[in-house]
Amino acid sequence: MNVQFRAEPSASVSLKTAIADCDIHPARATKDELYPFLAKRWHSHLETYGIQAYHGMMEGPPYPKAQPNASRRDAWPPEGGPQGSSLSFMQKQLLDPYNVALGVLNPLATGQGLRNQDFAGALCAAINDWQIEKWTSKDKRLKASIVVANEDGIAGAAEIRKRAGDPNFVQVLLLSRNVEPLGQRRYWPIYEAAQEIGLPVGVHAFGFGGNPLTPSGWPSFYIEEMVGHAQCQQTALASLVLEGVFERYPKLKMVMIEAGFGWAPSLAWRLDKTFEKLHSEVPHLKRKPSEYIRDHIWWTTQPMEDPERRDHLFQTIEWIGWDKLLFATDYPHWDFDEPSRVLPAGVSDANREAFYLGNAKKLYGIA
Repeated sequence: MNVQFRAEPSASVSLKTAIADCDIHPARATKDELYPFLAKRWHSHLETYGIQAYHGMMEGPPYPKAQPNASRRDAWPPEGGPQGSSLSFMQKQLLDPYNVALGVLNPLATGQGLRNQDFAGALCAAINDWQIEKWTSKDKRLKASIVVANEDGIAGAAEIRKRAGDPNFVQVLLLSRNVEPLGQRRYWPIYEAAQEIGLPVGVHAFGFGGNPLTPSGWPSFYIEEMVGHAQCQQTALASLVLEGVFERYPKLKMVMIEAGFGWAPSLAWRLDKTFEKLHSEVPHLKRKPSEYIRDHIWWTTQPMEDPERRDHLFQTIEWIGWDKLLFATDYPHWDFDEPSRVLPAGVSDANREAFYLGNAKKLYGIA
């Protein structure tokens, strides 16, 4: 799985068309890079006890990635450090050659999913300060996601409100694998705060909630994790709809990140069909599940389904809405999507512009 890309992008879209990349993963160059943003109490705590996530692993995800940090082989910064840790190299490898006008940062190694909730909150706040200091203040094309200690909804809401009105941030970031499905009430304060300050909530694949990827236990292979992201997102989305989150927070916007979107119509159809018979169980819902999904959910495109017949892809997008797709590369990870190779022929100029840039600027309020 040694994946790398050509030195120069080849297709016209990557050189001429400004794009938004809605899933970029920044990394820390060193383990102590967060220390300037953490109280000394937490320096000692980190060195003594380390990071204790719900899933039981001392650090990192539960499945081997087959490639260091799940990243491209050519993404190692020349000055050292892990992939995604150098702004200057990110500018040279991603932002400049692909004409990225808006890049949304989604850091994954944060304080989300830790058992010590106070430590989780401190780490998340430090990550948010670090994003400003190292990334968004240095390159105005980059905007950050507010990471929150998601298992403590009250603390998460406080962190969101602390960042209200800060132009460095354009969304709140959650993960798909949590202690409970995302529609549960423990997460409601987060949604309330996000709606209050007018930022969408992104739900990225992965997480550290301690539950297996599948409903029937832990799978064996990385490939099962890769395709299993869709299962987690389906669970999260069904929970959000059926618990009445969108009825309670009617202005809430959510972005499903890095789990595909081809499954959305079939999930909605199944929910609608069952809803006809079991509406009495969820009387707080005033509309069909599909209507909440189509009104409240945006989707990033990496990984994007790639059927043999392009009309199958277009039919899926037409159900979702061309105005609900956000282009993403997933830089610096190995399954990076190059902009010029994502959309097949036959897309109108208006839909192409919305797909690559317009939808993201509108959702994130970028002029």
